[in-house]
Amino acid sequence: MLQRSLFRASRQAARSVQQPIQPAAFATIRQQAGARAAPAFRWYSDAAPAAEAKPTENAEEAKPDEVARLKEAVEKKEQDIIAKQDKYLRSIADYRNLQERTRREVAAAKDFAIQRFARDLIESVDDLDRALQNVPTDKLTPENPDLVTLYEGLKLTDLILINSLKRHGLQRFDPSIESEKFDPNKHEAVFHAPMKDKNDGTCFITQQKGFLLNKRVLRAAKVGVVKNS
Repeated sequence: MLQRSLFRASRQAARSVQQPIQPAAFATIRQQAGARAAPAFRWYSDAAPAAEAKPTENAEEAKPDEVARLKEAVEKKEQDIIAKQDKYLRSIADYRNLQERTRREVAAAKDFAIQRFARDLIESVDDLDRALQNVPTDKLTPENPDLVTLYEGLKLTDLILINSLKRHGLQRFDPSIESEKFDPNKHEAVFHAPMKDKNDGTCFITQQKGFLLNKRVLRAAKVGVVKNS
């Protein structure tokens, strides 16, 4: 009995396999497969997300002692700024004064570099000037051509020498030529004498001419001063 039942079941299974599948069944299978294989889409909105509302925080009022401390700190900073600005301005002024002083010292060193040399040179100029003054003018006649030639040569030499010295800032002056008022900064009074046709305190004779080096007195002129009273 058991063998017969098994035989019948196997024959029925073979018949069911041999039967063709209907087209409607294929369509159903395809629809089911497409439904299972269809891709899933996720759509996003273009609208900007709503901003999250931030909770408003109530500002805490500063304490009175904190405000006072801040004011004190600000005042201290302002005082520091004023002090540093004053120090800065003073430094600039000191630097400019140093520049000006250095410029004057350099200029003075340049102008008076030949001072020692000039002091030695004016002695020779004095000797030449005295030689010209000691030539008797009554002897300068055509009868003494050699003396005239010598005198003119000395005079020309003196003129060239004085002009050369003048180009280097050394200038000779004679206060008695224009009866200058006695100036103790430029003149040295050797003696006083009454002169009726001269004003008191004027220079009427020069014993030794003076020299200026760049408008500074290198040697004072030795003069006689008028004193009528």
